[in-house]
Amino acid sequence: MGKIKHKKEVMGIIKLQIPAGKATPAPPIGPALGQHGVNIMDFCKAYNDQTKDKAGFLIPVEIYVYVDRTFTFVLKTPPVSELIKKALKIKSGSATPNTHFVGKLRKEQVEAIAKEKMEDLNANTIDMACRIIEGSARSMGVTVQK
Repeated sequence: MGKIKHKKEVMGIIKLQIPAGKATPAPPIGPALGQHGVNIMDFCKAYNDQTKDKAGFLIPVEIYVYVDRTFTFVLKTPPVSELIKKALKIKSGSATPNTHFVGKLRKEQVEAIAKEKMEDLNANTIDMACRIIEGSARSMGVTVQK
């Protein structure tokens, strides 16, 4: 993942995790954008338009605010924990991950999640990405079948 080049001077970067297609001016979005002088409704409409096909996911977004109060934003892939929960159809991970297990993830599911998340992971190969996904699964109380 390379650095993003901007034509204007960046005044601030705001990082949020918002449900896809459900951005509203209510907290935490309104106050975060308002303190930088960004038009909140413009952001909400643009975000909802770009994420309407990913309903049900929590989508991280990086909002770049420029000195002239305009903005651009970059959507990231959903967090690994969200992808694991969706794959196993569970509500949450285990409260005690090493003693109480909530599901089993197959190798194919791990690879599918790794391929989807690859651009945002700090991994050079799909094997390295799979190991990151397996570690996240273990910390959620999910066992991984070999």
